[in-house]
Amino acid sequence: MLTATNLTIHIGQRAILTAVDFQARAGAITAIVGPNGCGKTTLMRALTGEVAGVGDLSLNGVSVNGARPARLAAMRAVLPQATPLAFPFLVGEVVRLGLSSGLSAGDPQVASQALAAVGLNGFANRFYQELSGGEQQRVQLARVLAQVWMPAGPDGPRWLLLDEPVASLDIGHQLMVMNIARAYADAGGGVVAVMHDLNLTAMFADTVTLLGEGGVLGSGRPSDVLTDALLSRAYHCALAVNTPPADRNLCPRPTRATAA
Repeated sequence: MLTATNLTIHIGQRAILTAVDFQARAGAITAIVGPNGCGKTTLMRALTGEVAGVGDLSLNGVSVNGARPARLAAMRAVLPQATPLAFPFLVGEVVRLGLSSGLSAGDPQVASQALAAVGLNGFANRFYQELSGGEQQRVQLARVLAQVWMPAGPDGPRWLLLDEPVASLDIGHQLMVMNIARAYADAGGGVVAVMHDLNLTAMFADTVTLLGEGGVLGSGRPSDVLTDALLSRAYHCALAVNTPPADRNLCPRPTRATAA
């Protein structure tokens, strides 16, 4: 389990999140959604130990704030919103940076397998800076996959913590990334993803945490959280949730162009 209990985070004098309870389980995709500035990335960075907060944080029963970085790196891999690189690394070198932090460092095939998984087979000897933004994002996903290549082991589940993993991708690659997350969870790993696309969230997430107004507005199954009332309250505009009869996936959409 990945849990936060009564978590409060300040940046300077401003409280970003107050008394947040959060829970994610292995074998599932947990999505964090909400409007810009609501604290999604701040919560993710607290869950990874990058931002200090008041409250209890634990990953697989280990205190996040008290654990050594190497121990956390063996349990979870983090994909931030952006990862700028100042030096001319080859794609394969970038992926192996993640591999060197994980438990599969002795397997020379993992880096190429991770690149193939994100649709970049044959890219290992290309320069990272020469790739498109979407390709670079997929290289970074390959890096974190390499770090926690085996979703579960005798020491417990491993975790992918993804901050807006599909933000710069076209729809085909968005689906590819979400299917990778789905397969990782189905194999026993845990996935926590900050998401903006509510329709992809409805399609893939097992659990949704909706942030707003400095805390959690709702948490549970997509059908319980992605409702007209909660979404309209969070995003300050009128939203309606449709359920197409063909596949029964939720489909939030705005009902008018002006903010409420």
